[in-house]
Amino acid sequence: MKRSSSRLTQAGLSALLVLLLAAHVAGLIAIAPMQRAEAWLYDTGLRWTAPSSLDDRVAILDIDEASLKSVGRWPWSRDQMARLVDQLFDRYGVAAVGFDVVFAEPDTSSGLASLNQLAQHDLAASRDFQAALKQLTPRLDYDARFAHALAGRPVSLGYYFIPAGLGDAKTGVLPPPALPTALGGGIPTGYGANLAVFQHAAQGAGFFNMLADADGTARQMRLLTPYGAGTYLALSASTLRVAFGGEPVTAGVEQVSLLGRHYATPWLEVGGLRVPLGADGAVYAPYRAGASFPYISAGAVLAGTVPPAQLENRIVLVGSTAPGLTDLRVTPFSNSFPGVEIHAHLLAGMLDGSTRIVPPWANDVRLLAVLLLGGLLAVVLLRVSPLVGLVTALALLAALVAAYAAAWSRFWVVPLAAPMLTVVGVYALNTAYGFFAETRSKRQMTKLFGQSVPPDLAAEMSLDPSHYTMEGQSREMSVLFSDIRGFTDFSEKLPPAELAAVLNAYLSTMTRIVQQQRGTIDKYIGDAIMAFWNAPVALSDHASRAVQTALDMQTALPQLNSEFAARNWPEVKIGVGVNSGRMSVGNMGSEFRQSYTVMGDAVNLGSRLEGITKQYGVGILVTQATVEADPVHAFMKVDEVRVKGKALPVAIFEPLGATAGLPDALTADAAAFEAAFARYQAQDWDAAEAALRELNARAPRTLYVIYLERIAHFRAAPPPAGWDGVFVYTTK
Repeated sequence: MKRSSSRLTQAGLSALLVLLLAAHVAGLIAIAPMQRAEAWLYDTGLRWTAPSSLDDRVAILDIDEASLKSVGRWPWSRDQMARLVDQLFDRYGVAAVGFDVVFAEPDTSSGLASLNQLAQHDLAASRDFQAALKQLTPRLDYDARFAHALAGRPVSLGYYFIPAGLGDAKTGVLPPPALPTALGGGIPTGYGANLAVFQHAAQGAGFFNMLADADGTARQMRLLTPYGAGTYLALSASTLRVAFGGEPVTAGVEQVSLLGRHYATPWLEVGGLRVPLGADGAVYAPYRAGASFPYISAGAVLAGTVPPAQLENRIVLVGSTAPGLTDLRVTPFSNSFPGVEIHAHLLAGMLDGSTRIVPPWANDVRLLAVLLLGGLLAVVLLRVSPLVGLVTALALLAALVAAYAAAWSRFWVVPLAAPMLTVVGVYALNTAYGFFAETRSKRQMTKLFGQSVPPDLAAEMSLDPSHYTMEGQSREMSVLFSDIRGFTDFSEKLPPAELAAVLNAYLSTMTRIVQQQRGTIDKYIGDAIMAFWNAPVALSDHASRAVQTALDMQTALPQLNSEFAARNWPEVKIGVGVNSGRMSVGNMGSEFRQSYTVMGDAVNLGSRLEGITKQYGVGILVTQATVEADPVHAFMKVDEVRVKGKALPVAIFEPLGATAGLPDALTADAAAFEAAFARYQAQDWDAAEAALRELNARAPRTLYVIYLERIAHFRAAPPPAGWDGVFVYTTK
């Protein structure tokens, strides 16, 4: 019941996380970290795939610090700007020019306005002054000169829109709308444009407003913005239009069906190049890495010192990087990126067809991915091992990364951070919950069973703690008792501190062996160890494990005694008794102290076996019940005894080792002894004695000597009539 409740809680937490992320994708709530994750995913994809070569189709004419030193402070007079335009087209043969600058105010630096005032007042009668003024006016009307330089040339001026909420001022003159209907993103409330004389002279103009995400990074740029009844072009698109001859742009909508739904993708066609747009008329700027475009000093162009090959047939964007004039932006590649270069990247992207958009179906796809992948992973994690769960989560992440890369190759930006974080979040949540639940279960198991249960059993029990209890139960189990022989003499030879060290080393070694066989330590009784199998965790092979533990204990003694000898400690010899049968197991004791232990006749018999091992000179004795329950090991029958307190005889056996690989000589000796023992029980003293003497001559053992002594005794004092061959022990 507890495990079912735990799984329900785990599933509920996963569902809550998936629903929260789905609500974010659906726009019902905003999770700021999710937005940052989407931005990080896009930036990572851009950095990995951005080309790093120089693109010289677009050049940036830089009003840099050197230009200001050679020409003068900004803004330059319009006659200088006229000279600059003439140089670009007449000397250098550029394809088009786009100004990331607004010419919003008249240029009065020539003094023409003052001369006109003089002509209308005191010097009005001077015909010479009037004639001179008339002759100078074309040279001193810098705005007219600049407008003349713009006229008939593929030039796009720049202007800006004022977003809603930031004012409604309207200065200058807007160009004619590129489209007669309102398409694109949010409608601005004002603008700052160029003087009418310049706008009428230029072939086009475009807005240079930048978009910034929540983190202040310019990743997208609108190519279209509605204002009034029409739609206007961005500076990059307008410059591209005039570079291709100034033909009108066209726009439309491409319909596509996906998952049974219809989606519309708007597009803009400039100079025969079709550019897909996002729903708000924006595209992702296809930034290049490194030095992407040539920067050429405007002062050098005015001076005519730039080699013509650097500008011929190039599209030129005029902007500034001079301190105090620089329009710096944050991009995925830099925290101080010249704004004019963003237009260059957009221009190059439109030429290459490499601008990216969020397709109209992206939100539905990622919402579906969040729900399906989150639900799938949550179900899988409830049913499989942690390793399989990890592999599944990694496979889903790999599939999402592959899907993102495939969409990226189609110049789509599909925001898949939400599905990715769904997979990571559901896996992390389930792993953390499982860890804390397991830790809590292990604490519960430790509290219940103390240090008697080995760690691997505690881990197994913690998976379903409701199946384990300390209440009394009756089970078929195996119990083991071990004891150091002659411990009293042993302890008298050592001071208390060394005796404690000996016991700690001995008990640690033996306990480790018990736990390796998944046994439960019942208690330490001085130097004695009591352990049992098949509780609290069920073990169908409990008898085999108990026997193997006894064998491993004896095997460990030589190494342990070698370590003891190095420290001048006495040699340790032990006896081990193992019995199997029905036992009562549970938390037993008094209201003051209780312990998880086993009780019953089968437990008492196991204790008796350990006590009589020294009578036969063997290290281990087990009962008939253990032999019948253990198909793994081979045994030799040692005797049939009637222990104190028991009326029925018990056959006792010595385990020889695992049946597989048992030496033939050992098997032969065991068979010979059992044959001799059968002769002994049949009172065929001569045959039994002969067989025992032959065995003892070949490999002397206390066991053989004991039976030779019994035979000698019975020859002198024959057993009573009806003797059953059972040896009776009158002491424990």
